[in-house]
Amino acid sequence: MNLVFKRKLPIPKEIKEQYPLSDELAAVKAARDEEIRKVFTGEDDRFVVIIGPCSADNEDALNDYLQRLARVQEKVKDRLILIPRIYTNKPRTTGEGYKGVLHQPDPSKAPDILQGLIAIRKMHMRAIADTGLSSADEMLYPENYRYLNDLLSYVAVGARSVEDQHHRMTASGMDVPVGMKNPTSGDLSVMMNSVVAAQAGHSFIYRGWDVESTGNPLAHTILRGAVNKLGQTSPNYHYEDLRFLYELYQKRDYKNPACVVDTNHANSGKQFKEQIRIAKEVLHSRKHSTDIHGLVKGLMIESYLEEGCQKVGEGVYGKSITDPCLGWEDSENLIYTIAEMC
Repeated sequence: MNLVFKRKLPIPKEIKEQYPLSDELAAVKAARDEEIRKVFTGEDDRFVVIIGPCSADNEDALNDYLQRLARVQEKVKDRLILIPRIYTNKPRTTGEGYKGVLHQPDPSKAPDILQGLIAIRKMHMRAIADTGLSSADEMLYPENYRYLNDLLSYVAVGARSVEDQHHRMTASGMDVPVGMKNPTSGDLSVMMNSVVAAQAGHSFIYRGWDVESTGNPLAHTILRGAVNKLGQTSPNYHYEDLRFLYELYQKRDYKNPACVVDTNHANSGKQFKEQIRIAKEVLHSRKHSTDIHGLVKGLMIESYLEEGCQKVGEGVYGKSITDPCLGWEDSENLIYTIAEMC
């Protein structure tokens, strides 16, 4: 077997004992979870905005961003629930390049998975402690979820993972909303099947245990656009797309039908400024149709302190080292616009 076993990592329980979440912060997180849950069940008509950098590569810059986000949340709390993106894994299409803070706590240094596990826990915990905002992360490795399960209020399953059974079954054992993205091919049946699987109970192997899940009624869809065989992007956020998704939901007895629209990635053709226009169009569609209003629960937006992106090592504070993001001024204005349109 062509693997070098470097060291055995601490199990989640051991990391949590070293870096515990206090009872006070656990109560803050639980209250947030309940608010977010009610949006996805339809008990609360507020709108969710999952917003933040493409990848959380620098804790201090991220915390600066989150402090600003928390101040905006206070102003829009009657209409919006802001969930910061603290994405600590960066899936790479080819496997090359920076893979996120889990792999490299310092992007300029060699990978260190042990220090990465500690860093991601501290990063999510600091968000709650300093801002009162519990966060979202992408589940790249299902077996790693328990290192963060007491900290996350939202989980996304990416376009390259959504057809994987282990991701689906792990999602079925979560008690927070889990968004299943459409695959890069754009095949919505894959995404819908993933929601069916995540909402059902399963028996499976998890971290060396024989486990049983009861199903996650908060599993839902995320539209992120598609890429065709020529490498051309095809959006799926338009009114007709949302209408078609609504009709797909009607064909089966899904629990809590819900959708979040990713305004970047293939929906924007990676033209990050287009996120502003796309967000407004989705909100207009919600106003035009009561069905779409009830289905679309939120938006996912890539945003940081400085707009655009940079290469690792350039050293611009608060600028993405992965995909380009909206800058803070545009982000703040867009949040206020979303609040007004909801």
